[in-house]
Amino acid sequence: MAHEIVSTAHTQWRGSLREGTGSVSLDSSGTGSLPLSWAVRAEKREKGTTSPEELLGAAHSACFSMALSNALTNAGTPPESISTNADVTFVAGEGITEIHLVTVAEVPEMSAADFETHAQRAKRDCPVSKALKGVSIRLSATLR
Repeated sequence: MAHEIVSTAHTQWRGSLREGTGSVSLDSSGTGSLPLSWAVRAEKREKGTTSPEELLGAAHSACFSMALSNALTNAGTPPESISTNADVTFVAGEGITEIHLVTVAEVPEMSAADFETHAQRAKRDCPVSKALKGVSIRLSATLR
């Protein structure tokens, strides 16, 4: 039987949506706290401040990379490296409209076609992808 793991994060917000600010704490890992603001989410980037979409992108790129590594290893061709970006598009008033995963991997002795098959399967089967079924998820996969 699988061991259940619960991951916890906490957000503190002060003020209205547009003028307010907040922070999100990564409680389970104790990694730290990150500042949040509406402006960074919907209007402009600000160094040192994050958004829910950036955090979602971090979770999705990590989950996908781990799922792809597992798929490749189970196929007998473990990767030397996998690098994945997740571009999460947010439109105020609409929400998250798309996630574009862009991955580049080094996998010795694997054809581009086989790699694409494993990458598409990892996109479909990664737990974060499954949780985001209501969002369009595109994948660009390159074998190096």
